[in-house]
Amino acid sequence: MKKNNLVILSVMAVVIIALIITVIYFINKSKQKEAEIAEVAEMMNFEKQQVEREYQDLATEFDGYNTTNIRNDSLFKLLENQKVKVQQLLEELRVTKSTNARRITELKNELATVRKVMIRYVNQIDSLNAENKVLRNENTEVKRKYSEASQTVQQLSKEKENLNEVVTRASKLDMTGFSVQKLNNKNKKTGWFSQVANLQFSFTIAKNITAQTGPKTIYLRITRPDNEVLTKSDNNVFQFENKRITYSSKKDFEYTGEALTDVIYWKVEEVLPKGTFRADFFVDGSLIGSYNFDIK
Repeated sequence: MKKNNLVILSVMAVVIIALIITVIYFINKSKQKEAEIAEVAEMMNFEKQQVEREYQDLATEFDGYNTTNIRNDSLFKLLENQKVKVQQLLEELRVTKSTNARRITELKNELATVRKVMIRYVNQIDSLNAENKVLRNENTEVKRKYSEASQTVQQLSKEKENLNEVVTRASKLDMTGFSVQKLNNKNKKTGWFSQVANLQFSFTIAKNITAQTGPKTIYLRITRPDNEVLTKSDNNVFQFENKRITYSSKKDFEYTGEALTDVIYWKVEEVLPKGTFRADFFVDGSLIGSYNFDIK
């Protein structure tokens, strides 16, 4: 009897020990599984944080990229759509549980796709900016050359104007050998003031091979000491420096380019005051001689 009890107790002891060992094994196994799960959860959380950081960096790149110089509306719209998409995916990633490995992997793959699209758009933008820079440089060069050409034209125009002025001055007639004689009514010289009936103005137009030849008119303008102009009619006017002025007498002549000596008269029909008079001569709208003379 005692022997049977001893056997039973031995078997029970073995069973209990086996149960304890089994329990300890499963407890250890469970702890190991929990540790593995915790490790996997930590890895997934790290992976989620890493993907979230990459999305945030990509969003920051989009926000920091200068799109103000983009002139292509279609490209600008596509780039803006990608910026919106990145923000949407980032918001989805933030609310996705770290244990949802499948969706996190999908979001990571979408991130890679968006980055490729972004790189392509950025390359296109950089290419457009480079082309715009070239065009701006070319435009600057064109403006510089245009400015230089304008300056050259202005210089040539000024030189031409100066040349024309020189030619004009060179072709202008010049009067020399001026003299005035007081004549009586028989066209004889007189020294008597009361007998002066005509004033004879003698002159020589100098030789000028650059002046235009042909028929011309010389105008004489006599100014009294009181600055009044002697004239026979208020209609006796001619063009000088864009205005019409009074003349005293005129005479037509033929100019050949050689020196020409001639006379022109003023018939005295009024009482001349004593004093210094001035005789101005005009041809081709230019003043060619100006002289003072006295009547006493």
